[in-house]
Parts: sequence; C-alpha cells; structure tokens
Amino acid sequence: MTAQEPRYSDRFIDLPNFRVHYIEAGTGHPVVLLHGAGPGATSSTNFSPSIGALAEHFRVIAPDMPGWGESDTQNDDTGRDHTAVLIALLDALDIPRAALVGNSMGGITAFSTSIAHPDRVSHLITMGTPAPTVMSFSPGNGPTEGMAVLLHAYREPTAENMKRLVQVMCFDQSMATDELAQARAKAAEARPDHLANWNSQFTGTPAPWPYLQLADKVRSITAPTLVIHGRDDRVVPLENSLHLVTRIPNSRAIVLNRCGHWAQIEHAAEFNQLVTSFING
Repeated sequence: MTAQEPRYSDRFIDLPNFRVHYIEAGTGHPVVLLHGAGPGATSSTNFSPSIGALAEHFRVIAPDMPGWGESDTQNDDTGRDHTAVLIALLDALDIPRAALVGNSMGGITAFSTSIAHPDRVSHLITMGTPAPTVMSFSPGNGPTEGMAVLLHAYREPTAENMKRLVQVMCFDQSMATDELAQARAKAAEARPDHLANWNSQFTGTPAPWPYLQLADKVRSITAPTLVIHGRDDRVVPLENSLHLVTRIPNSRAIVLNRCGHWAQIEHAAEFNQLVTSFING
C-alpha cells in the first residue's frame, strides 16, 4: 500500500441489538455502501472495486448487515429491519447525514431509510433495486431466473451452485470468476446460522413484505436520487428502476447496456465515476 492509497480499517461495532462488522476507508463526506442479499454476500465482495476508488474522495462505510458476513445473525424482532440497523450505525459513528449507495437488497434499505429518515440521507444511489410494487411486465407467478438461482443456493450452498449464482448475476461471464464464487462459498460456509436464518423466513404462513407498503411514499423522497440498472439484469428486471425514476421527483436513471445485476462490478470504472460526480454535484 502506497502513501497515497486510502487506509482500510476492518472493524466491529456493538449496536443496541447487534454486533456489526464494517469496513471504513477514506475521509470526507460519508458514503455508506449497502450490499445485496444472497448466500455469502458481504460488503467487501459486493463492492470490491468501489471501496478503494470511492475512498479517494469520501469517507466510505461498508457494513455487513445482520445475517451476512461477519455480523450477528438477524432476528425477527429488529434484525430484519435494516433501516433501524443503518440508523443505529450512523448514530454510533456520529454521522448525521450520509450518501447511501445500495445494490438490490441494499437499495431497498436505502429507499426505506430515505422515506423514514429523509434528514439522514444526503444522496440516494441504487443499482438493480426492486420497486415497492408489483411490476406489470416482470414474472408474476414466481421468482425471476436470478432469484430462483439465489434461493436454490441458499438451500444448497455448494460450490457448483455458488458458481451458478455469480454467473446469473453478470452479463459478462468473464466477471463471474472462480475466485468470486469461492469467496462467496467460503463466507456462506463460515456462517451456517446466517443460511438457516434466511431459509427460516420461508416456513409457516407467508408474511406481507413491509417494503411493499412504501409504494405510495416513494414520491416523498427528497434526496437527489440516481437509479442505475443493467439492461440485462436477470434478477431484478429493468422495469423496476423505470417505475422508481418516474415517481421520485429529483431523480435520474442510468441504464447500462451489456450489464447484469452487479453494475458496480461489471462496469466498475464508470460506476465509480458516476457515484463520485453525482455526490460532488
């Protein structure tokens, strides 16, 4: 590491209900990177090309949410409320306001936080994030191809299924490396409690998804919003971002051709430049 490169800190913090692992790097305006779901997902694997690049301009915080990475397992009381966890983290780190960058599930957290706590969000940037409503042209009688692969990998986190998972996330299959699949598999194997906890939510009577209750509140988002989506996303169809950008007043959309669910990985240089320019105004 040269003197010019941002210094990384790998840390744990005790929040009121959870011990959360996070990576911190850089100085300046706080930017929180919120990872997506999937077995073995972590902030470091989800944002590996972005943490260092963005830390050259901002104070980057990349947490593992409860139920992922090295953080505690989520629970039915507060652990599944990622907005509450995020606000607790910001409070603990004495961050009054931050830019939120969320991929997929992380984007859900970013949208939910922007609605519930608008004063805590300076900028909102999402990639491949579902809209809180049923889409007109997306599969209506079951999961998308990508979600089906993800759910199967949770039930059977084999090396073969992890490889299929990273492949379905990417348009460019050269990005679906064995190293990335192995990193996801290793992280999943290290925390069987995370896997069991995720799978447990599909037993018993299905509960309403709280996120869907925010459909009428999306228009209330006041933070400048950048919605990024891969045209070839097989997990969350492009229609979701088109819905969001038509309803959020101060928003714009970027659609990346030849891009799947991981814009921040497949188009890392362009993604990092978009985020930096958008936050710096």
